[in-house]
Amino acid sequence: MTAFVFPGQGSQFVGMGKDLYDNNEEAKALFEKANEILGFRITDLMFEGTDEDLRQTAVTQPAVFIHSVITARILGADTKPDMVAGHSLGEFSALVSCGALSFEDALKLVSARAKAMQKACELKPSTMAAIIALPDEKVEEICNGIEGVVVCANFNCPGQIVISGDIEAVNAACEAAKAAGAKRALPLKVGGAFHSPLMEPARAELASAIEATEFHTPICPIYQNVDAKPHTDPAEIKANLVAQLTAPVRWTASAQNMIADGATEFIEFGPGKVLQGLVSKINKEVTVGGHQ
Repeated sequence: MTAFVFPGQGSQFVGMGKDLYDNNEEAKALFEKANEILGFRITDLMFEGTDEDLRQTAVTQPAVFIHSVITARILGADTKPDMVAGHSLGEFSALVSCGALSFEDALKLVSARAKAMQKACELKPSTMAAIIALPDEKVEEICNGIEGVVVCANFNCPGQIVISGDIEAVNAACEAAKAAGAKRALPLKVGGAFHSPLMEPARAELASAIEATEFHTPICPIYQNVDAKPHTDPAEIKANLVAQLTAPVRWTASAQNMIADGATEFIEFGPGKVLQGLVSKINKEVTVGGHQ
């Protein structure tokens, strides 16, 4: 069985999607449709902007989504997924690929989500950091013992967890992780504390936008970040998308559950190869590939 997977924020690069725009009429029309929906030429930033331009949350999220969905539509046209999943933002790309959301509606939601998250980031200085080579339970224990807000935000693969919270608490957790034997504790270049309680203002804002959007029953299950389980019910999918903003991304469990349910091949659509690397670390037996 084939699983389509879609990356999140952080996988962007300058020039992403330009080949498709230049060489495929259907792709070009979709890129132009995205420019029209967003009200600015995001393609200019994607194709010829700077790394700094692409790092702004309000640009990054729509850019990664647009690239991922168009890549899947054009380069994945000959394959139908048996299941789909996306990492954080990538969940919206996955929902388009399985027919639960239209390209237009999903892009509007992604843009609303990005703006709401940007605003939440500006309310309080916050950050994220990757903890390498400590067991999940140990990292959770460290976060629980730190004053301030710091939580496990992404369970990416065994031995790789991202923590999220206010700057002082994240720094303290990094020091504690190193003292406990972590190989590395790396601050990430992100705008704020995604997938933490500090995203609560964005969650409330996104909830009303999602509630007002029509979702359809997908053609295959989507394994969602909040519980790593397969979902096909539009009401459940909506609720999980809202919860995702303040809850951790359970990527390790998602991949494990997809494999347990029959996935033998994972195809990543979108910029970079991050998810291919994570899936390979989670299970070396499955086939991984991608289009970027």
